[in-house]
Amino acid sequence: MPRTQRNDNFIDKSFTVMADIILKILPAKQSAKEAFAYYRDGMSAQADGEYAEAMDNYKEALKLEDDPNDRSYILYNMGLIYTSNGEHDKGLEKYHEALELNPRMPQAFNNIAVIYQYRGERAKEEGDFDASEALFDKAADYWKQAVRLAPNNYIEAQNWMKTTGRASLDGF
Repeated sequence: MPRTQRNDNFIDKSFTVMADIILKILPAKQSAKEAFAYYRDGMSAQADGEYAEAMDNYKEALKLEDDPNDRSYILYNMGLIYTSNGEHDKGLEKYHEALELNPRMPQAFNNIAVIYQYRGERAKEEGDFDASEALFDKAADYWKQAVRLAPNNYIEAQNWMKTTGRASLDGF
């Protein structure tokens, strides 16, 4: 039974009914509709913390989805799962794949920066100050790209860049 048929709460059921109606009336290929159903089930599983199930759904959605923009969001969500599970290298890979398809995705730039900032903090704690500075610089580069795309977001990152001297004079 698809995940969306198992949801017990009113909001999830309402979303599922609306999504099903939209899927039926959209003039889209059957494969696109199936891809969306897998994506929707993946998001539901991810929201419930069922990461393995979510990942399975996202992989199925990627097999069927042709649209680059839609594929970028599937890859982004896969990156979220990998990152949540501490698999930062795989997360970075998926975020970069998402950005190849959709270079206007500030949340992917932000998440890449968060990983590099985290790694910089770990290197600093280990006493490897050269590595930490290089990682912090990488984080700042990615945050600058995120801020350029979404200037009103990522305030903490903007403040971090200012306090660490990594903010450029051009206001990002």
